[in-house]
Amino acid sequence: FPNSLSEIDLSNKLHGKLPRWIGNASFLWRLNLSNNGFEEHVHLHGNRLRGTLSLAFYNNSSIVTLDLRGNNLTGSIPKWIYTLSSLSVLLLKDNHFHGKVPIELCKLHSLSIIDLSQNMFSGPIPSCLGNLSLPIQMKKILETGFYGPSIEEDESTRIMIGNLEMDSYYPLSYLEEVIEFTTKSGFYSYNGDILSYMTGIDLSCNNLTGHIPPELGNLSEIHSLNLSHNKLTGVIPSSFSKLQHIESLDLSYNNLSGEIPYQLVELNSLEVFSVAYNNLSGSIPKPKAQFGTFIENSYEGNPFLCGDILHKSCSKTDSPSTISTVSEDKGEDGLIGTYDFFVSFLVSYVVVLLTIFVVLYINPYW
Repeated sequence: FPNSLSEIDLSNKLHGKLPRWIGNASFLWRLNLSNNGFEEHVHLHGNRLRGTLSLAFYNNSSIVTLDLRGNNLTGSIPKWIYTLSSLSVLLLKDNHFHGKVPIELCKLHSLSIIDLSQNMFSGPIPSCLGNLSLPIQMKKILETGFYGPSIEEDESTRIMIGNLEMDSYYPLSYLEEVIEFTTKSGFYSYNGDILSYMTGIDLSCNNLTGHIPPELGNLSEIHSLNLSHNKLTGVIPSSFSKLQHIESLDLSYNNLSGEIPYQLVELNSLEVFSVAYNNLSGSIPKPKAQFGTFIENSYEGNPFLCGDILHKSCSKTDSPSTISTVSEDKGEDGLIGTYDFFVSFLVSYVVVLLTIFVVLYINPYW
């Protein structure tokens, strides 16, 4: 019976867990779970999904995790994303999304992990992201989930979920939720109690422009913030000193200018820090607590940045007044030397002329 099903519509106010026999419905090509009370953790990373997110998960208030990393998805993040009111983890890394990061993400008050890296997002970072509370999720147990197989699967069996094309899928039940996220310059899997405390935002490797919103300093619960490899300008907000739980802060490979705020030395939880390859200037804040552990590659690629760790002194050996005086002295010496030479030449010339005149006067025949 289940194997003969091709379409299942469970868009009703259902609760509990999905029956296991759905996993045996090998001819299933469309499954609608909207408007239910299921807690869904959707894992479809590393497949051949293509198309857009248009209406694929629209108005599904039960999705807690949406993992679509490593596919060929295009288009922009739809404005209806805010209808996923229970969404806690949004992973869209390594696709072909473009357009602006929508302000509608700021309405998802359950969000704790956001990964939009390695796409083509452009425009400014929404300042309203600083209003996210990044709540700690105490329970991350998978009740209803979908796991897409690897890309080596046979392409002959393909299914449509919404307007997303994929190889095949099967539901998993009663499994512990596992989230993969890049932070501290490494790739980590979070589950169990560790996942309960993990919060982070990764917007790296896009085409984001404009200033870094100072409002991001309000993300007091965040553990990881990665804005590297974009086209961000302006200064590093001093408000980042309020990120008291942050462990990884990466602002490298942008066009940031100005000085490194000295207030950042108060970030005692910071383990990984990088502002490499920007246009920063001035002296590196004096080492204090965690800031004393960062090495040269955290600051390299900033020609006007100085400090002991870069083996570049910040002291000026010649003041402008000294340089000016030296230049003036050299100028006066040059003029005096030129004048003396001219007078000497003129005297010699006159002496020669007088000698010739005297000789001719004495002997007119010559």
